Amino acid sequence: MYLGVDEAGKGPVLGPMVAAAVLAAPAALPPDIDDSKRLAPARREAIDATLRDAARVAVGVAFVEPAEIDRPDTDMNTLTVRGQARAVRNALATDLAAELDEPIRVVADAGDTSEPRFARRLSEFVRESGDGTVATDLPAVDVSASHGADEADPVVGAASVVAKVARDARMASIDDDYPAYDGLGSGYPSDPATRSFLRAYVADHGAVPDCARRSWATCDDVLAAAEQSGLDEF
Repeated sequence: MYLGVDEAGKGPVLGPMVAAAVLAAPAALPPDIDDSKRLAPARREAIDATLRDAARVAVGVAFVEPAEIDRPDTDMNTLTVRGQARAVRNALATDLAAELDEPIRVVADAGDTSEPRFARRLSEFVRESGDGTVATDLPAVDVSASHGADEADPVVGAASVVAKVARDARMASIDDDYPAYDGLGSGYPSDPATRSFLRAYVADHGAVPDCARRSWATCDDVLAAAEQSGLDEF
């Protein structure tokens, strides 16, 4: 039994990035676990429900909201490792984790070009408490990280599914917050529905919505286009 960790939603212009950690033995997982991007939505949701209902599986989830993503004193590599660390801490706080001998093995999908650097930072950030001090009430961890772990490792694949399902659920909730519009789409900059929503919202309000990552170039483009349109009309 070990812990796998991954994230979903690093690139969208709308909504949070979500990290998830799953503590399980590979034999306890559904047989068709895979990287979430290679599974149909209905199958992801079924796997997520199975994992959360299983007695010998523990799940931890953490959200990195747009306001944190937009902070000027951080970057996506750091946000990714911090999000994963929060998810790991949540999984480590479960009764199942308390049963295990230390150190607990953690396998991460590397969110950095350097796999060893990502593993080192994740190990360090897992030990950080919310106020920046070192947490002393958590079990020791032995962290490794690799690119493509969500495809190669079933427990990391399970974490990728949980993260994707959690992000999709949050996006559906955010969509409900904007009933005057025709939907947010996937939240990715390449999605025409997402860009259409941003253009319509900016046209109505003169600013991007709170669910948007204001620091993304997509938001700058939409705001600049709206400003130019106003100048042309003037």
